[in-house]
Amino acid sequence: MDWGMKNRISRIIKKDGRTVMLAVDHGYFMGPTTGLEKLDETVNPLLPYADTLMLTRGALRNYIPPENDVPIVLRVSGGTSIIGKELLHEGITVSMEEAIRLNVSGVAFSIMVGSDFERDTLLDFTKVVDEAERYGIPVLAVTAVGKEMAKDVRYLSLASRMAAELGARIVKTYYCEDFEKIVDTCPVPVVIAGGKKTSEKDALKMAYDAIQAGAAGVDMGRNIFQSSNPAAMIKAVRAIVHKKATPDEAYGVFEKAGKGER
Repeated sequence: MDWGMKNRISRIIKKDGRTVMLAVDHGYFMGPTTGLEKLDETVNPLLPYADTLMLTRGALRNYIPPENDVPIVLRVSGGTSIIGKELLHEGITVSMEEAIRLNVSGVAFSIMVGSDFERDTLLDFTKVVDEAERYGIPVLAVTAVGKEMAKDVRYLSLASRMAAELGARIVKTYYCEDFEKIVDTCPVPVVIAGGKKTSEKDALKMAYDAIQAGAAGVDMGRNIFQSSNPAAMIKAVRAIVHKKATPDEAYGVFEKAGKGER
């Protein structure tokens, strides 16, 4: 692995081997998602607490100050919308030249293992890997799951291992029962997706369980920016990921931060 690749990965995953990624790329297929209608107003106050920001090039250009120093993982797949009949039949939407121009630390691409579009997404994924590797940019594979597909260890371990075998440097997948089996059979760091909005306590418990099972961190979006207090929530998530806090301790961080206490 060359210096540039190592450097970029070290910006995404910190010295303790953990990362708190803030996912705000939802607009590329969901439009003005609740909580991100004015993305800058929601996200910019959270940047000091995020290890990495995952978003689209349009959001990066229009909402994030160029003086910001948080590492960027750029969404480079898309092509379908939430109202389309072929949700997540994604292709390549951003060139590697553009990713370099935007000075990103990594790129993210969704694969649909087990769907009708499996081959299309996997082959486009490998094209992205080939281009990214040429310039020392790590690719994060997002193991997307359609409504008809089970988020269980058998499927998610299959998708995660395939992603790594095809060249992913980091894999993002869903948390599930027996999650440690996914981590144990995937040779690259695994981060969990935050998924749909749940209660703060449930989201923190999920993050804790994933870390205990060997996850390298979280790539959480709606459970942070749709929280009743996004800044307090991301601080609580950080406590679990980087400070080994329990769910109860992290929820205490959330409550104190919500009250303005330190």
